[in-house]
Amino acid sequence: MKNIKMIFTVMFVIFTFTTNVFAGPFNASAKTKRIPAGTTFQLEFLQPVSTFSGNSGDSFVATLLNEQTSGTSVILPAGTIVRGSILDVKTAKYFSRGAKLYLDFDHVVTPTGRQIPLEMAVAQFDKIYYDGSLYKNLGYGEAIQNNYNKASEITKRATEYGKKAGESAPGIEYLTTPICAIGGFIGGAGYFIGDSIADIFRKGQDVYINTGDIMNVKLINPIDIPVY
Repeated sequence: MKNIKMIFTVMFVIFTFTTNVFAGPFNASAKTKRIPAGTTFQLEFLQPVSTFSGNSGDSFVATLLNEQTSGTSVILPAGTIVRGSILDVKTAKYFSRGAKLYLDFDHVVTPTGRQIPLEMAVAQFDKIYYDGSLYKNLGYGEAIQNNYNKASEITKRATEYGKKAGESAPGIEYLTTPICAIGGFIGGAGYFIGDSIADIFRKGQDVYINTGDIMNVKLINPIDIPVY
């Protein structure tokens, strides 16, 4: 019986010690400052994230570039750590269907070491799909449109070249302009057809976030940060 009491006493001491250690300096009387929903966090990634090598559940770390203040008080200084993970990855497929990257920003680490859960949405970074995912290209329809724009640009440049070539002699532009325009049209059409066929068998692009890349994200819900 004595041994049992001793075991319970030791367990209670260990539990109390570990609870105090991991609880940090926070106490119930600590004041808090609220960062409202819609606040923009400018984050710099400390490691690369991509749809090429990343998988669902992989974690990442970023730092806050724009300090968050309330009046004259700094709630979260620049350099504050924000942690997150890859929520999901949709891999690139044929017909130029690009990959999609879904990010989950999990929590912010306060200057006192406390981890405050947060919910964020990407506000600005290259291309953002309506469901919040990041992407480079959507699919074959977008590829066709890009090919058409490039083909039109080829024809336009060829026509402009014909006009400039004709400036060397009066009246010659009436000859050089249509010839270059026809040549540009044929060249543009060839490019459009050839690349559009290639896009059928071409995989879409992967999404890459490199170390040092900056991303703007917005708070979906407000967070309360303990201050002392």
